[in-house]
Amino acid sequence: MLSEHDNELLTRIGPGTPMGTLLRRFWIPVLLTEELPEPDGEPVAVRIMGEDLVAYKDTNGKVGLLDGYCAHRHAHLYWSRNEECGLRCTYHGWKYDTEGNCIDMPNEPAESNFKDKIKINSYPTREWGGAIWAYMGPPELMPPELPQFEWARVADNQRIITKRLQESNWAQAVEGGIDSSHISFLHGGKPPAIANLPENQTVSTRDTSPRFWISHRDFGFAAAARRNAPEEQYYWRITPYLAPWYTIIPGGAAENRSLSGHAWVPIDDTHVFTFTMTWNPSRPITDEERETHLKGFGVHTEVDKVMPRWELKISNGYTPIRNMSNNYMVDFEERRLRTFTGIKGISEQDMSIQESMWPMVPRWKEHLGTTDKAIIEFRKLVMGMARDLLEGKEPEFPHTPDAYRVRSAAVTIGRDIAWEEGSAEVMKARV
Repeated sequence: MLSEHDNELLTRIGPGTPMGTLLRRFWIPVLLTEELPEPDGEPVAVRIMGEDLVAYKDTNGKVGLLDGYCAHRHAHLYWSRNEECGLRCTYHGWKYDTEGNCIDMPNEPAESNFKDKIKINSYPTREWGGAIWAYMGPPELMPPELPQFEWARVADNQRIITKRLQESNWAQAVEGGIDSSHISFLHGGKPPAIANLPENQTVSTRDTSPRFWISHRDFGFAAAARRNAPEEQYYWRITPYLAPWYTIIPGGAAENRSLSGHAWVPIDDTHVFTFTMTWNPSRPITDEERETHLKGFGVHTEVDKVMPRWELKISNGYTPIRNMSNNYMVDFEERRLRTFTGIKGISEQDMSIQESMWPMVPRWKEHLGTTDKAIIEFRKLVMGMARDLLEGKEPEFPHTPDAYRVRSAAVTIGRDIAWEEGSAEVMKARV
């Protein structure tokens, strides 16, 4: 368990905090490209890493990510006019380019040079892989390349990328993603009689207490969960944790399989945007597959994209349709007869637990067991990086972009084969 002091170190991500300083060393997905579809379109109010920001695409198609407030009287720039390569505040007409420079100040005398002295904060952006990314750290330390995830490298028609708002701390969301033992329960069917299981049950249902191994990699680590399988074999689910907040969900070994993963990007200390990616490296995703995913059958979530959440300074809420305010639309009859939770959607099942811990879980009250090895390793890794940065040692992960070209694995291999060897080819990205 963590002390209250260490829990604060892990979870607080605002400007100037040790963890916030560390996370700003990485390129951060802040928006979906669908949120800024065209030049001179509507701005988007977004809150990322505890900062109120506004994003827009200017006349030339360049994306700007600026301080959310006008330097004049602190009016929110979401209400600005996006015109002629700049955002013009509708209060007094001050106008800002994508670099945050004030380029027009029509309420001041024409001979005034006051506008040349005004600049608001801005962050570099890149548009790639269905997302808009920003770098919020020191300019001289900006990694030249984005992490080379396979889902970002495939063609647009081979990828689905969505996002949802989750009302919890970023770290407890990541910890849910690397916890491979909960799939036997939270995402399972009708609770079986554990001591008398038929052979047609899945391996994850037959063996509910996996053994864990950790292998450190240039992207973070791989967490391997081993379950007993018939015929002197083991079933391995191998989850890559990719620093600082990415995971890839274990899938099968078929070459034409689709894969899915998540990124948990902090909005503030107690809210997170969950980006979910599904991709097929071999072929386009069919219309039927896309429709099934977007209806919430799987890891993507049905959301209300446009309902604002102004209490969070967010104009596009991406609020899940099934959420805590409506008890995730739980069906108790479904839970009694067919599924473990009665909640539709794998992500909603995860949310029901992660949000039930409340926005910031008191980790000093936990009692971790042997199946929590990946969670313990995650905390050691990110807290260690934050402490190292306080001592002047920069993190290496932001500068190893090719290491992120990796897959997860779910393989059944002989008990005499090391899991690293048996999964090596499966975990190689092909794109």
